[in-house]
Amino acid sequence: MRIISGTLKGKRITAPTNLPVRPTTDFAKEALFNILNNEWYFDEITVLDLFSGIGSISLEFASRGAKKVTSVDNFYGCVKFLDDTAKQLKLDDIISTVKSDVLKYLDKQPIKKFDIIFADPPYDLDVEAYKKIPNLVIDNQWLEEGGNFVLEHPSSISFEEHPNFVQHKKYGNVHFSFFE
Repeated sequence: MRIISGTLKGKRITAPTNLPVRPTTDFAKEALFNILNNEWYFDEITVLDLFSGIGSISLEFASRGAKKVTSVDNFYGCVKFLDDTAKQLKLDDIISTVKSDVLKYLDKQPIKKFDIIFADPPYDLDVEAYKKIPNLVIDNQWLEEGGNFVLEHPSSISFEEHPNFVQHKKYGNVHFSFFE
């Protein structure tokens, strides 16, 4: 994995092979950040990265100057790896991690709201659980007013009927649905 832009542009991050992750491809990540870059000044935003894994998205936001990034993952090894990497890259004042089941984490009222929420659940997650995620984000008011929620998902799931759905983008085998 590499950081595409910002202060750490080109930095390669190598995760241990024993972690259960499927990082967003560089191609898809670059396309996603091009879209977001047209809507946001990264140095003014707070980000919630759900199912953060090794932190590919979290590190990219931090490198581009996000004020604060909260990364949530249920796997201790991923949380520890991201904590250690953030410290090594001197981003530990920007990136904070939470070890939690994401659905349980979202199923409560937030202490704070976020400008951008990104979720990259495991592709083998139950379809009903996938469908719950946008509802939990929107209904429990995790987004700041005018905020964006981006969900990465397999091609077999469509969110076009969701009332907060805005657009769908496909990059190779990676699908992003955007919600407001």
